[in-house]
Amino acid sequence: MTAANATPMIVPTVDFLLRLATGVACGALIGVERQWRARMAGLRTNALVAAGATLFVLYSEAVGDPSSPTRVASYVVSGIGFLGGGVILRDGAGVRGLNTAATLWCSAAVGVLAGSGKLELAALGTLTVLAVHLVLRPAGRLLDRAPQSGSDPDSATRATIHLACDRKSETHIRALLLQALAASGLAPTGLRARRTDSGEITSLRATVAITGQVAPALEQVVTRLSLEPGVRDLHWHLEDEHDRTEQSALA
Repeated sequence: MTAANATPMIVPTVDFLLRLATGVACGALIGVERQWRARMAGLRTNALVAAGATLFVLYSEAVGDPSSPTRVASYVVSGIGFLGGGVILRDGAGVRGLNTAATLWCSAAVGVLAGSGKLELAALGTLTVLAVHLVLRPAGRLLDRAPQSGSDPDSATRATIHLACDRKSETHIRALLLQALAASGLAPTGLRARRTDSGEITSLRATVAITGQVAPALEQVVTRLSLEPGVRDLHWHLEDEHDRTEQSALA
């Protein structure tokens, strides 16, 4: 064994601190955007993921094995998948947390770059992740709301949401209903309110037109409103011919 192979490649303390600080700063910068949008993995989580990836790579370089940093990076890639899987949750008929899990994966990649001494590449990777969140988010919403080519708006699936709530909570529940529909990218084509003879219960009925999948969109609305204590009854169904005839008569 030669002397060169026997001597470990020790990372200088200043270089160690510079790489670690860069990794933490890049992860924190990504986490600021997540924290601002009130996501599950925010500032500290992304900073810790990037710091951990940076420290693992720095350790591998300190050991002195030339192939160790690459091998450790591959372990980071596979290991971060378990952490990302913990933030993916089922929400009604849909799934949420995929963007957060992908962001954690990117934070780990930024940390690997910083730990390997590629500070400029780590900064570029951070800016790319932020650009994806800030620029592509509005573009994705425009694509979701854009009608399909050659589609007829009248051919959209129509559904009706029925909600019964306490009279004193009517204004609050009505605002939450409209807010939940807007959050799901839905706009009501009709909204009716009817009070019972006693005046204690208000019945709300909102009609929406959906061009995509019906169940995932409406289940998000129902899940949100079902948490309100003033809601007595809440369900939705596809609009039938009787409902259309009734709405046409009322119009």
